[in-house]
Amino acid sequence: MFIGLLIYGAVNSKTTTGPPAVAATNGSIPCDHGEQTQIHYHAALQIMEQGTVHPLPSGIGIQGGETAPQCFYWLHVHASSPDVIHIESPADRVFTLGDFFKVWDTFSTYNGGPRELLDSTHVSTLTVGANQSIVVYVDLGDGKGAKVWDGDPNKIVLKSHEVITIEITPPTTNPPPPFTFQQGL
Repeated sequence: MFIGLLIYGAVNSKTTTGPPAVAATNGSIPCDHGEQTQIHYHAALQIMEQGTVHPLPSGIGIQGGETAPQCFYWLHVHASSPDVIHIESPADRVFTLGDFFKVWDTFSTYNGGPRELLDSTHVSTLTVGANQSIVVYVDLGDGKGAKVWDGDPNKIVLKSHEVITIEITPPTTNPPPPFTFQQGL
């Protein structure tokens, strides 16, 4: 039985030959055969443009799709929990919103999709126009509500039950729309 567990662990912890590992804030983020369970928490991301919420596509970071997954990046999105980033890592470390966008961009372009950027002129595939700006809110889930983030949104550390709203304005929606995590997340 012990040998069986060793073989199972070796097979399920290897990186696939699929999408490349992503260079991240604190080392790379590979696409592993199975989901990691040692560290597991969730953060929400809402993207808004001119008052309209643009949902995150399901399956971000899950190569092969959710019905026949070949590998999972440590940061990914399931269809069963819209707009929720699943942070599932083999070890405790810091992940940022920038890391998620790097995973999303690598995953998308590897699969023939568009660039998914987060910079001063892009949020995902949305382009910020000349008379527009980006406003970012972070709600830590501590009962104090969403606060404007004044720094680089790529540096926002992903935390359990944090809600991040990135808004391309005008108009400004303050406070941003509420987000409720599904039971069990």
